[in-house]
Amino acid sequence: MEAVERLGPRAIVEINPVYLFRWEESQNAHILLYPEGVVKLNDTAAEILKTCTGELPVAAAIADLSARFNGADVVSDVMEFLEMAHAKGWIRIKS
Repeated sequence: MEAVERLGPRAIVEINPVYLFRWEESQNAHILLYPEGVVKLNDTAAEILKTCTGELPVAAAIADLSARFNGADVVSDVMEFLEMAHAKGWIRIKS
């Protein structure tokens, strides 16, 4: 039986290498490019994905985002987005 990967504050996440995360001038937005298509991201989604570097735990990413948005309580919004992104395969748990 395989262990289920859990997305939590101590998880370290990175963008799945199947996806290319970049700024697309023609779309005037960040996108996730993958073999079957493209996902155009809103500004909030892009800011969250920028923290998915595979270097810091989710809790540190949340703290960074909160600091960048004047101390706003972003925990539930960020976790909800990361859970959705993980379910869609956009990000993966590194550790």
